[in-house]
Amino acid sequence: MLRRRMQFNAVQTLTLSFAALILAGGVLLTLPVSSRSGQPLPFLDALFTSASASCVTGLVLYDTWTRFTLFGQAVILLLIQIGGLSFMTLSILVSILLHRRIGLHRRTVLMDTIGALQMGGVVRLTRRALLVTAACEGTGAVLLALWFCPRYGLGRGLWMALFHAVSAFCNAGFDLLGTGASLTTAAGEPLLNIVLMALIICGGMGFLVWDDVLTHGRHIRRWRLHSKLVLLSTSLLFVGGAAAFYFLERDHAFAGAPTGQKALMAAFQSVTPRTAGFNTADLMALSEGGTLLTMVLMFIGAGSGSTGGGIKVNTFMVILLSAFAQARRKEDVNVFRRRLDRDDIRKAYSNVSMYFLACLAGCAVLCVQGISLDDALFESISAIGTVGLTRGLTPSLPALSKLAVLLLMFAGRVGSMSVAMAVTRDRPRAKVRNVPEKILIG
Repeated sequence: MLRRRMQFNAVQTLTLSFAALILAGGVLLTLPVSSRSGQPLPFLDALFTSASASCVTGLVLYDTWTRFTLFGQAVILLLIQIGGLSFMTLSILVSILLHRRIGLHRRTVLMDTIGALQMGGVVRLTRRALLVTAACEGTGAVLLALWFCPRYGLGRGLWMALFHAVSAFCNAGFDLLGTGASLTTAAGEPLLNIVLMALIICGGMGFLVWDDVLTHGRHIRRWRLHSKLVLLSTSLLFVGGAAAFYFLERDHAFAGAPTGQKALMAAFQSVTPRTAGFNTADLMALSEGGTLLTMVLMFIGAGSGSTGGGIKVNTFMVILLSAFAQARRKEDVNVFRRRLDRDDIRKAYSNVSMYFLACLAGCAVLCVQGISLDDALFESISAIGTVGLTRGLTPSLPALSKLAVLLLMFAGRVGSMSVAMAVTRDRPRAKVRNVPEKILIG
């Protein structure tokens, strides 16, 4: 009886695995060997840093290079890698290497972890996810080494190249430049910016998209509808966001930079809010329009089944297409000669509703503690979107606000709906349903 009660479903297993990872990382970061000063970090600060790394967010209380030793940086890097791929994905890698059988429960958890649409082929998809990760991070590290090594020496340059490659692909946003201002001092460096943008986009597309790319190549007609929606929305947001940032910030945050650098900064600012957390522009210098656009992009995020967060670009597209179909009085939502499933549309609205409510709750806590509404809203969206961008608020957060932001990061990575489902009991489908009645909407 006790064993039966202790069995967890897939959502609960995923939620508990992330919670355990955060706790373990927090303990390791409190060790004196993790801090350059030799003094242990306060446990709440260590737990916050661990949550930020495990949830691939990038909100930091301390500058990573100046505060943490090589051991501490290695712990953070390991948390980013495990958090980006999830603990269950790496456990499957161990099982594959040891030729162990992968049970039904673990396959179910993998479906939620990597965004598989069906149980069949989930292990094959996991292998491809690991292969894509290794290829992207390895290639990125080699290219970044060409920039870091001449500036920081061979040893430190290689370490920084590897760290930033993993941080970018996993959409984490941690950096080792030691400036305390992200990548603002390297805003005019094409190699660094382009490689990081490419890694962020590759990690943010999702492994289901990569599976279509590897299976069908350029034959886009054979791709899943999910992959087509992700690529279309990602392309539109990137091009539209870059153009908008260029015209909004050329006389504000980008003022004084050459035209070519302004274009590069606009492209980078369009990519990083979804949901990487690096920034090459001073966020406090953004115009009101640029700040709003950044929050919108943070809210939307990356693709489902990816290393990024947000409500997800495919969810955003489903809601947008559904709204357009309703406005045109169409019963079905059609795109790319396919009809969207009604359950998927309902799930999209439910997920966004829970996400929005959690964001508002976190924002309310920050406001109660004396933080201005615009800063609180920016920080809350950044946290639940696992973005990591901040207007300088994070290092000075009060204890209760730190806890609120920590919970937002956790909910954003696992999924606000998943967290809610993890703490509720599974209920069988009701045999008797109530009589429906219409209400006025709109």
